[in-house]
Amino acid sequence: MAGNAALPAVRPSNGTPNFAVPRISPWLWHWFGRYTRRYIARHFDSVRLLQTAAPPQLSGPGVIYLNHPSWWDPMIALLLAQQIYPTRRHYAPIDAVGIGQYRFLQKIGFFPIEVDSRRSGLQFLRIAENILGDSNATLWMTPQGAFSDVRVRPLALRPGLAHLAHRLGQITLVPLAIEYPYWNQKLPLALAAFGRAIHTQTQPLQPVEEWHKLLAAELESMQNTLAEAAMRRNAEEFSMVLRGRTGIGGMYDVFRRTAAALTGRTFTSAHHDGAAKPS
Repeated sequence: MAGNAALPAVRPSNGTPNFAVPRISPWLWHWFGRYTRRYIARHFDSVRLLQTAAPPQLSGPGVIYLNHPSWWDPMIALLLAQQIYPTRRHYAPIDAVGIGQYRFLQKIGFFPIEVDSRRSGLQFLRIAENILGDSNATLWMTPQGAFSDVRVRPLALRPGLAHLAHRLGQITLVPLAIEYPYWNQKLPLALAAFGRAIHTQTQPLQPVEEWHKLLAAELESMQNTLAEAAMRRNAEEFSMVLRGRTGIGGMYDVFRRTAAALTGRTFTSAHHDGAAKPS
C-alpha cells in the first residue's frame, strides 16, 4: 500500500471484515484491571519500570508498540495502561479466532483481526485509523506478530505499524521493551522500558520502508538498553509498578522464619544476596 492514497471501498458482504471500533465498558475495564493486578502479583516477584526510560506524556492519539516475548505481554500492557495512562482509552488487536472464545475482551478494547484473511491488513488499518481519530486513544501493538525471544536480532516487524505511521500525520509512536528475567527470587520479574516519543507530524515525509527501519531500530535500541539494566540486577535503577510475591517459599522460608524468631530478628521473605539491591 503506497503513499496516502485512499483505502479501497469495501462493499458489505458475509466475508467483509468488521471495521467498527469496540465500545469499551468502563466498569468491565476497571474490574478486569483489578483482576489482572491480582493475577500478575501471584505469578511475579514484581513489575518494574526502568527509571531512565520513563513513559512519555501523550497529548494526542498514540501508538505504543512492544516486543512480544511471552503470553504475559497483554496483561503487562494492560497493567501499564491503567497505571500510567489511566484517563485514556486503550485498544489492541487480537486474532479473531482467539477473541471468539472470550467475547468480553471486545468490551475492554480488544478488536478482532482475521489474521488468515487476505484483507487482514486493510481491516487492521481501517480500525486503527478509526481509533486514532480520537485524540484520547492509545493503540497497543506487538508488531512482531508472534512470540519472539528477547535476544533475537535484528527485529522482524510486520508492515502494519510502518503503514500506519506513514498514513497518519498526527500520531505519537512509543516503543516499549519488555522482558521477564529471574534475579534472586523464586519468581520472575517483569521489566519494562519506554523509548522516546516519535511524532509523525515532526518527521520528514518518508516512504513506508524508512518508517519500518526507524521503528524497528527504536524498539531494538530499547530492548538493548533494558537487557543491559536487567543484567546489572540493580533494583535501584527501576521504579516499582506492582509488588508481587517474594521469597523462596516452602520449607526454606519456614527455616528462615524460625531462625529470625529465635534470634529476635524481623523476618523478610525477600531473598537478597547482594546482586540486586532491594527497593
